[in-house]
Amino acid sequence: MSPFPVMNVMQAWEVWSMLSLTAPGIEHRTGVGDDGGPMAWMLHADGSWARAHTSRDKRITTVHQGGPRRLYDLLDGIRWRWLEHGELPVYGARVTVTPDGRTTLSRGGWTVTL
Repeated sequence: MSPFPVMNVMQAWEVWSMLSLTAPGIEHRTGVGDDGGPMAWMLHADGSWARAHTSRDKRITTVHQGGPRRLYDLLDGIRWRWLEHGELPVYGARVTVTPDGRTTLSRGGWTVTL
Protein backbone atom coordinates (compact mmCIF):
# COMPACT_ATOMS: atom_id res chain seq x y z
CA MET A 1 0.00 0.00 0.00
CA SER A 2 1.07 3.56 -0.61
CA PRO A 3 -0.26 6.70 1.08
CA PHE A 4 0.00 8.55 -2.24
CA PRO A 5 -2.19 8.38 -5.32
CA VAL A 6 -0.68 7.04 -8.53
CA MET A 7 1.17 9.78 -10.37
CA ASN A 8 2.58 10.11 -13.85
CA VAL A 9 6.25 10.30 -12.85
CA MET A 10 7.27 11.48 -16.32
CA GLN A 11 5.12 14.60 -15.86
CA ALA A 12 6.62 15.51 -12.46
CA TRP A 13 10.07 16.86 -13.39
CA GLU A 14 11.59 17.05 -9.91
CA VAL A 15 10.37 13.59 -8.88
CA TRP A 16 11.38 12.01 -12.19
CA SER A 17 14.84 13.63 -12.00
CA MET A 18 15.49 12.42 -8.44
CA LEU A 19 14.27 8.91 -9.23
CA SER A 20 16.36 8.77 -12.42
CA LEU A 21 19.48 9.70 -10.45
CA THR A 22 18.66 7.28 -7.62
CA ALA A 23 17.77 4.34 -9.88
CA PRO A 24 18.72 5.04 -13.52
CA GLY A 25 17.02 3.10 -16.28
CA ILE A 26 13.47 2.73 -14.96
CA GLU A 27 10.81 2.61 -17.65
CA HIS A 28 7.44 4.13 -16.73
CA ARG A 29 4.02 3.33 -18.13
CA THR A 30 0.59 4.64 -17.14
CA GLY A 31 -2.93 3.46 -17.78
CA VAL A 32 -6.37 3.04 -16.32
CA GLY A 33 -7.68 0.12 -14.27
CA ASP A 34 -11.00 -1.67 -14.77
CA ASP A 35 -12.64 0.71 -12.27
CA GLY A 36 -11.36 3.80 -14.09
CA GLY A 37 -8.67 4.53 -11.50
CA PRO A 38 -5.12 5.38 -12.56
CA MET A 39 -2.43 2.71 -12.84
CA ALA A 40 1.33 2.93 -13.18
CA TRP A 41 4.04 0.40 -13.99
CA MET A 42 7.75 0.74 -13.30
CA LEU A 43 10.14 -1.69 -15.00
CA HIS A 44 13.91 -2.07 -14.82
CA ALA A 45 16.34 -4.28 -16.75
CA ASP A 46 17.62 -5.80 -13.47
CA GLY A 47 14.25 -7.55 -13.07
CA SER A 48 12.75 -5.06 -10.62
CA TRP A 49 9.17 -4.08 -11.30
CA ALA A 50 6.23 -2.35 -9.64
CA ARG A 51 2.55 -1.98 -10.46
CA ALA A 52 0.34 0.51 -8.63
CA HIS A 53 -3.38 1.22 -8.84
CA THR A 54 -5.36 3.92 -7.07
CA SER A 55 -8.91 2.72 -6.62
CA ARG A 56 -11.24 5.33 -8.05
CA ASP A 57 -13.92 4.97 -5.40
CA LYS A 58 -11.68 4.34 -2.35
CA ARG A 59 -8.59 6.45 -3.16
CA ILE A 60 -6.38 3.66 -1.85
CA THR A 61 -3.23 2.79 -3.76
CA THR A 62 -2.37 -0.88 -3.94
CA VAL A 63 1.22 -1.65 -4.91
CA HIS A 64 2.70 -4.94 -6.10
CA GLN A 65 6.44 -5.13 -6.69
CA GLY A 66 9.18 -7.65 -7.13
CA GLY A 67 12.76 -8.19 -8.16
CA PRO A 68 15.96 -7.12 -6.43
CA ARG A 69 14.81 -3.54 -5.70
CA ARG A 70 11.51 -2.11 -4.53
CA LEU A 71 11.04 0.60 -7.14
CA TYR A 72 7.79 1.99 -5.75
CA ASP A 73 9.33 2.26 -2.29
CA LEU A 74 12.09 4.39 -3.83
CA LEU A 75 9.45 6.57 -5.48
CA ASP A 76 7.48 6.96 -2.23
CA GLY A 77 10.67 7.92 -0.36
CA ILE A 78 11.30 10.69 -2.86
CA ARG A 79 7.69 11.87 -2.61
CA TRP A 80 7.92 12.00 1.20
CA ARG A 81 11.09 14.08 0.98
CA TRP A 82 9.41 16.39 -1.55
CA LEU A 83 6.44 16.95 0.77
CA GLU A 84 8.51 17.34 3.94
CA HIS A 85 10.95 19.87 2.46
CA GLY A 86 8.83 21.49 -0.25
CA GLU A 87 11.50 20.75 -2.83
CA LEU A 88 13.99 18.12 -3.88
CA PRO A 89 17.75 18.66 -3.78
CA VAL A 90 18.20 17.95 -7.49
CA TYR A 91 16.70 21.40 -8.12
CA GLY A 92 19.54 23.84 -7.51
CA ALA A 93 22.18 21.15 -7.03
CA ARG A 94 25.82 22.06 -7.45
CA VAL A 95 27.54 20.14 -10.26
CA THR A 96 31.21 19.19 -10.18
CA VAL A 97 32.93 17.52 -13.13
CA THR A 98 36.38 16.01 -12.62
CA PRO A 99 38.98 15.84 -15.43
CA ASP A 100 38.15 12.14 -15.93
CA GLY A 101 34.49 13.01 -16.54
CA ARG A 102 33.03 11.95 -13.19
CA THR A 103 30.03 14.16 -12.49
CA THR A 104 28.79 14.77 -8.95
CA LEU A 105 25.61 16.61 -8.01
CA SER A 106 25.21 17.82 -4.44
CA ARG A 107 23.02 20.04 -2.34
CA GLY A 108 22.82 20.09 1.43
CA GLY A 109 23.48 16.55 2.68
CA TRP A 110 22.45 14.94 -0.63
CA THR A 111 24.97 13.82 -3.22
CA VAL A 112 25.05 11.52 -6.22
CA THR A 113 27.93 10.68 -8.55
CA LEU A 114 27.23 9.66 -12.11
